[in-house]
Amino acid sequence: MSLTLDEIKAISEMAKLLYSFLPGNPHPFADQSISFKGIAYKLELGKFWQGGSKLPAITTLLERTLKYKRDKFCALILEIVKRGIKYRANKGDEITREEIETLNELLLKVKFKIPELWDNSFLMSLPSKIIEKQTKKEVDSKILKDFKQRLLKLNNLNPQERGYQFEKLLQEIFELFDLAPRSSFKLIGEQIDGSIELDNHTYLVEAKWQNKRVDEKELLAFHGKIEGKAKWSRGLFISYSGFTHEALKAFVKGKTINLIVMDGLDLFEVLDGKIRLDELIKLKSRYAAETGDIMARADDLIHLY
Repeated sequence: MSLTLDEIKAISEMAKLLYSFLPGNPHPFADQSISFKGIAYKLELGKFWQGGSKLPAITTLLERTLKYKRDKFCALILEIVKRGIKYRANKGDEITREEIETLNELLLKVKFKIPELWDNSFLMSLPSKIIEKQTKKEVDSKILKDFKQRLLKLNNLNPQERGYQFEKLLQEIFELFDLAPRSSFKLIGEQIDGSIELDNHTYLVEAKWQNKRVDEKELLAFHGKIEGKAKWSRGLFISYSGFTHEALKAFVKGKTINLIVMDGLDLFEVLDGKIRLDELIKLKSRYAAETGDIMARADDLIHLY
């Protein structure tokens, strides 16, 4: 039985919605069921998983299951949601009530209603983006403008003073966005520029303003600092001048992704009011987890999510 145009459209929207719930393929050393591929094989739908690019593969899995194994479609969706809740929670990006409500609306368009996903107690247990937006402190545009002017004036200072003032300004920006910053501190044999807290995750911070871009050696040294801490530690490396292409390319090869990076352009996007700093850090972390790319641009992320 062929799918109607409305069903095809609904499946396409559903695939985009579910995209961030799980990785396409499982990590070789992780639970194999924590992926779209793993779930497909668990439910004996493996022949519908084509692999390759993630979004087309998810779309094909949903379409073919709906068309040829309609009796397993609800089980597939429910398993994706169950696994996705744990996966996203571990990444600090919980599935929201709005996402499940949107999923329920799309399921109705393909003639399905899954009772578990309509359960009011379940829906109320999920975080809500609407509530989150209402409770976030508004950031004064005048303060952002002042920070931007101060950042621009740092160009006129000598390198040593500029580096000190850059760290000081970042501390104030972190405070503005309620990131509970801790200033630089020393551990045995190493200097840490500071740390911040976001969504119960601790990010160790390295900040540099130098004429040259940060190279592979510096990036790997910071990566090593993070690996030496608790396994749940994350890193945020801020380099005003940016990072060499070689550093970013070499870093992701075979390395555990435990840090994200920002440059001066990212900072100006924040200070121009285009995106909140806390939101930018969350989006960078999410994109790095999904793709391995630790240097996604703020402007690209704004349009992607």
